[in-house]
Amino acid sequence: MPTEPLSQKEIEDRLRELPGWSLTGDRIARTYRLGDHFAATALVVHVARIQQELDHHSDLTLGYNTVSLSMNTHSAGGAVTEKDFELAERVESIAPAHGAG
Repeated sequence: MPTEPLSQKEIEDRLRELPGWSLTGDRIARTYRLGDHFAATALVVHVARIQQELDHHSDLTLGYNTVSLSMNTHSAGGAVTEKDFELAERVESIAPAHGAG
């Protein structure tokens, strides 16, 4: 997976494909609201598995019924890259199964 920084336009275009995600500083980010703490914790565990598989780790924050993710690519100097969008897309693909909205 390339680790070249994406341009501002490329990031904006990609974010249009990921409702709920936004650019916050130098990171893409999203917060999921779930039914309860157990569901939120289960989502964190599944996200961690995806991160290990992709060897790309975002910041995760677990609240009572929320999970917040923010990510950029350290090996690209902290810029947003395709690696970040691949991880975001994978998370989006599993989040509904956990009742995330």
